[in-house]
Amino acid sequence: MNPHAHPGFGPIVPSRRQFLRTAGLGAGSLALTQLLHSEGLLAAPAPVAVDPLAPKKPHFAPKAKAVIWLFMTGSPSQVDTFDYKPELQKRNGQALAGADPKTGFFTTSGKCLKSPFQWKQHGKSGSWVSDVFEKTAAYVDDMAFIHSCYTRANNHAPGAYEISCGVTRPGLPCMGSWVTYGLGSEARNLPAFVVMHETKPRGEDSIWSAGFLPKNYQALAMDGRTPKPISHLDRATGVTDPQQRAALDLLREMNQNHRESRPLESELAARVESFELAYRMQTSAPEAFDLSRETSRVRDLYAIGDKDADVFGRQCLTARRLVERGVRFVQIFAGRGVGGDGSVGDVPWDGHNNIETNHRSCGRACDRPIAALLGDLKARGLLEDTLVVWSGEFGRTSDSQDSLGRDHNPNAFTVWMAGGGVKGGTHYGATDEFGYKAVENRTSVHDLHATILHLLGLDHEKLTYRFNARDYRLTDVSGNVIREILA
Repeated sequence: MNPHAHPGFGPIVPSRRQFLRTAGLGAGSLALTQLLHSEGLLAAPAPVAVDPLAPKKPHFAPKAKAVIWLFMTGSPSQVDTFDYKPELQKRNGQALAGADPKTGFFTTSGKCLKSPFQWKQHGKSGSWVSDVFEKTAAYVDDMAFIHSCYTRANNHAPGAYEISCGVTRPGLPCMGSWVTYGLGSEARNLPAFVVMHETKPRGEDSIWSAGFLPKNYQALAMDGRTPKPISHLDRATGVTDPQQRAALDLLREMNQNHRESRPLESELAARVESFELAYRMQTSAPEAFDLSRETSRVRDLYAIGDKDADVFGRQCLTARRLVERGVRFVQIFAGRGVGGDGSVGDVPWDGHNNIETNHRSCGRACDRPIAALLGDLKARGLLEDTLVVWSGEFGRTSDSQDSLGRDHNPNAFTVWMAGGGVKGGTHYGATDEFGYKAVENRTSVHDLHATILHLLGLDHEKLTYRFNARDYRLTDVSGNVIREILA
């Protein structure tokens, strides 16, 4: 009886000869397929090109379409700007109850240091503002103040990472990149995310990094000191537009062929798209960054030409022009003012030695441009859907350092937001009677991020990206929307 042919014995088992013949034909077919593919004779479905910066629907209806983040590098003192503490004024030189000399980066005296600035109430809200921000104070009724912010970091680079990226270490995506990833861009011919600085702050490019997100969501960083903030924007001499277009088309075809054999390498798609964006920017960017198109009255409003405020004024006016043209996220790092040691450096608001000298200098550089930005956005109807955020990386101590200065203070600082769906003239949270620690409605950086994302129509718990087998989000595993400041 032949078991290979008799149906009563279950599945037919092939003979050794049959097995070898079938396996040989299969191996030959595989070899032929590989040969045809290597010779380009086997048709393959072309990958579908998807624009990663195309506008995307938010999770729900947004209040804000764009963000301008005014980052006061070096950390302004909350008790010398927007958090008035009469008790601190009365107790100057006396022991500060609960003071920890090691709260900051250096060592403090443990004795109260009063604010050397004049304070007044402004607007219908009666908000207290020092004369460091005398011009900006005119817009307190458009601002929501959060007085109870705190961080985990007490030095500049980790603090800047935390405020921008939600963590105190480099390597993770910043908020601007998360927003661009979540919403895409309305600006076809301009970058979605722009960073401007005069000098790079401590932490440098990592503060505005896209981290593990595809590089399409990386910021375009511009140095505010140069007459041409974007390098290599002009077309090479003697090259016509058709010639450049033909060169880019050839480059795209070569890159596309390269990508087809490497479908999992997202960096290649980002590089191809960056070439195309650079080409489109050659037409649109020069007009967007040309401040000479503004009237002399507007340029004067932003303090352009003023020896102290010119750079920051140009950056603020540029920010308005960018959001007007659909740019989603603009972050400006203030970089002018006398540092704590009397020099102009990369941490201008860092008033370790003399808070009055330092903050007056920084105020001269920033006050007029900030007021101009708020007023200009409001007059043009842009403030309604543009969220302006003002912050440093942490606060400063209520007790003195070097008798007239203040050290870093992660336990208390003020952030304000204006426009973009916030309830103007409101105050949320509070510090103790000396402004030393946040004690009421303590607000983490993740709470701030959750609130900003909410105003943009994004649920911070749903905005995730899978990396290394884990779903990451800007707010990690915490964060609550501060609904009390929402309009």
